[in-house]
Amino acid sequence: MSQTIAVIKGDGIGPEIMDATLEVLDALNVGLQYDFVDAGLSAYEKTGELLPEATLAAIIKHKVALKSPLTTPVGEGFSSINVALRRKFDLYANVRPAISFPNTKSRYSNIDLITVRENTEGAYIGEGQSISEDGETALLTQKITRKGSERIVRYAFELAKNLGRKKITVVHKANILKTTSGLFLKVAREVAAEYPQIECNEMIVDNTCMQLVMKPEQFDVIVTTNLFGDIISDLCAGLVGGLGLAPGANIGKDCAIFEAVHGSAPDIAGKGIANPCALLLGAVQMLEHIGQVDAGRRLKQAIIDTMNDKDHLTPDLGGTGSTQTFAAAIIKHIKA
Repeated sequence: MSQTIAVIKGDGIGPEIMDATLEVLDALNVGLQYDFVDAGLSAYEKTGELLPEATLAAIIKHKVALKSPLTTPVGEGFSSINVALRRKFDLYANVRPAISFPNTKSRYSNIDLITVRENTEGAYIGEGQSISEDGETALLTQKITRKGSERIVRYAFELAKNLGRKKITVVHKANILKTTSGLFLKVAREVAAEYPQIECNEMIVDNTCMQLVMKPEQFDVIVTTNLFGDIISDLCAGLVGGLGLAPGANIGKDCAIFEAVHGSAPDIAGKGIANPCALLLGAVQMLEHIGQVDAGRRLKQAIIDTMNDKDHLTPDLGGTGSTQTFAAAIIKHIKA
C-alpha cells in the first residue's frame, strides 16, 4: 500500500541530505510517494513567502511531512519557521530519541533515552514580549496550561507503554517557578497515577542536566516543558555524538512533521560531505508513525551496521565518505 508524504528539501545542506534519505527510503520499498514542497529561504526566493500556502495545504492533505533544516532570513517574517509550523498544526509533542551508535566521538556507549518536550507553550509562545522605552527592561509572558501539560505527559506515558519503557522522569523547576512549573508538575503527578506499571520520578531541571552528564543510563523517558526540553534534548544529543545523530518528531492530533534537528550548515553546503544520519533517523520515526515499524527497524539496523563497518562514513564521523557514498553503504546493508 502506497502513501504520499510531503517533502521539504530545505536550505543549505538540506537538499543533499534529503536526496540521500529518499534514496535510502526507496531501497526499503515500502511504497512511499513524495509531494515536494518548499519552505524557508528557498521558498522565499521563489515566492516571497517563507511558508507558502501550497506547502501548508500539502501537509494538511498528506498528514505527514519529512523536513530538512530551514533557514529563517534575519529580520524577515517569522522568528522561527519551525515554531510557526508547530503552532499552525498544533504539533504539541516533540519527541527526540538519543541513542548510542558505534564509532562516534561520544564518551558513552550505552545511551538509549527519549526526551518528550511540550512544543506549543511555555517560554516560546512569544506573547507579552516588550521592552521599556529606555531599553533597560525586557518582559516575556510564559504560559502553561492544564490542557497542554496533561496531553504532553499523557503522550509520554502512552509512548513509554507502547515501547515497553519502564521509567519516566518528569523534569521541572517547581521549587522556584511555583505557578507555571508547579502546574505542570501537579498535572504530571495526576497523569502518572493512571500508569502504575511505569515508574515515575521527579527531578529539578538543573539537577537533571548534571545527572545526564554524570550518569545518563539512569534515564529512560524524560518529559518536560518547552524551554527545558529544548535544552535537555540538545544535551542528550551531545551524549551520543552531536546533532548529526539527532532526529526529531513533531506530532499533533492531525499532522506530524519529522526532521533533522540540526541547522542548514551553509558553510558545508554543496560540498557533498554532510552527514544524513539525523534525517535518516527522523525517517525511522516517520516510518514507525505510519505503521511501517519493521521498515523503520531495518533502516535503523542498516545505519548501525554501516557505522560498525566504518563504511564510507562522512568526515564528522571520522571517515572520508560523502553524503551519497554513505547513503549507498546504508542501502547495501538494507539489501544484504
